[in-house]
Amino acid sequence: MTDKLSHVDDSGEAKMVDVSAKAETSRTAKATGAIRMRQETLDAIMKAQVKKGDVLGVARIAGLMAAKKTAELIPLCHPLALTHVGLELAADPALPGVRAEATVSTLGRTGVEMEALTAVSVALLTVYDMAKALDRGMTISDISLAEKSGGVSGKYSRLDGTGSAPYPEPGSTKAY
Repeated sequence: MTDKLSHVDDSGEAKMVDVSAKAETSRTAKATGAIRMRQETLDAIMKAQVKKGDVLGVARIAGLMAAKKTAELIPLCHPLALTHVGLELAADPALPGVRAEATVSTLGRTGVEMEALTAVSVALLTVYDMAKALDRGMTISDISLAEKSGGVSGKYSRLDGTGSAPYPEPGSTKAY
């Protein structure tokens, strides 16, 4: 770990990192998250019985759009030319709720972790917005970077080689 934060200059002011000297590489990031809800709410979403419309379809488009607009939302993020944004939303009766997984790629000088995390966050917020009339107690949680590749730091995976995670897995009651 470095002793200095990359987004802070010598006087302590926030700054955007200068990436102009970095080589362009293929970069990919995957983020995940979930929204928990009452089973009745999940059933209404899956049966297309929500008055606002196709909850998962609209949430998918919102997440894709959010990935493309990340630099407008997060002050020190670089605007990136994304080459791929994929977003999967799947019902999970075990929650009950919906799980989201975004995969974002680019050929560039900086990573796409924030774009993947933003896609998941906005997609889950959209699910909440569209279904809140049925269930205001929905809970968005477990948004995290699952993996990334590319750049100087190389590959990262939330799960290490032994199959354990550095933090408790989503839904765990184990304290950090």
